[in-house]
Amino acid sequence: MLLVTGGAGFIGSNVVAALNDAGRADVAVCDVLGHDGKWRNLAKRQLADFVPPAELMDWLRGRRLDAVIHLGAISETTATDGDLVIETNFRLSLRLLDWCTANATPLIYASSAATYGDGEQSFRDDRSLDGLKKLRPMNLYGWSKHLFDLAVAERMARGEKLPPQWAGLKFFNVFGPNEYHKGTMMSVLARRFDDIKAGRKVQLFKSHREGIADGDQRRDFIYVDDVVRVMMWLLATPSVSGLFNVGTGTARSFRDLMLSAYAALGANPNIEYIDMPESIRGSYQYFTQGEIDRLRHAGYNGGFTALEDSVAAYVKGFLDRTDRFR
Repeated sequence: MLLVTGGAGFIGSNVVAALNDAGRADVAVCDVLGHDGKWRNLAKRQLADFVPPAELMDWLRGRRLDAVIHLGAISETTATDGDLVIETNFRLSLRLLDWCTANATPLIYASSAATYGDGEQSFRDDRSLDGLKKLRPMNLYGWSKHLFDLAVAERMARGEKLPPQWAGLKFFNVFGPNEYHKGTMMSVLARRFDDIKAGRKVQLFKSHREGIADGDQRRDFIYVDDVVRVMMWLLATPSVSGLFNVGTGTARSFRDLMLSAYAALGANPNIEYIDMPESIRGSYQYFTQGEIDRLRHAGYNGGFTALEDSVAAYVKGFLDRTDRFR
């Protein structure tokens, strides 16, 4: 049996789908469904069990698992309840790390590119304790993920026992099907698709930095299918452990993202550039791009889908259909 925490969420439900497609029906999900229709992310899936987070450690007692894929977290970058975020994102992760270590169970967990902060220290996935200590996350979510990366690195530096396989994945800007419950945390493509389809103007931020054009703020956009392939490869390659960036290695602009959606629909672009709110101008990131050499050197050769192709797959396969769920 495999456990996927956060398995009803965006990335988690896509992992569950991939496991089912690979013939694994023995998948247990730990998550909170709530009232926002998140259950639809799993409506086409087969599960062996569904575990509320408050019951997880009791549920684990005496069990044997093939692996734990730990994706459950409060992932809003605007979250402000520090105690809740630390309990959910950090302390539960520590308990799972301890359990996986004691039970010799592989642990694949979600870190985040948010741990890099403004990127001043580069976007290099250095897993050393000294390297991690240089990072300065800019929000509570990023800090909570950074704390757990530090805890794993500390144990590794001291030569303490860890799970037989452990892999922390620093996801960059992931987009794709089953993100619809995320509200303002959805990708800008999902948030603006109905406007694109209806021919309404799509608003992007003007640039307030010399030398950067309006809408040319850049992110390392990665399609969720590529993210899932990395995790499936790790499950099949238990000899690989470490902290890895999961991005395409190529930053593209928000304008490129929107133009790709228009192209997928065969529609004429209708983009309007608006002033960025002053409240975020000082902390807004104009560029993120993952360095993915470490993942490649570990043996991953799955490649990454070009932005235009991944947007077309998302638009034609999901967003432009009545049933948008995987």
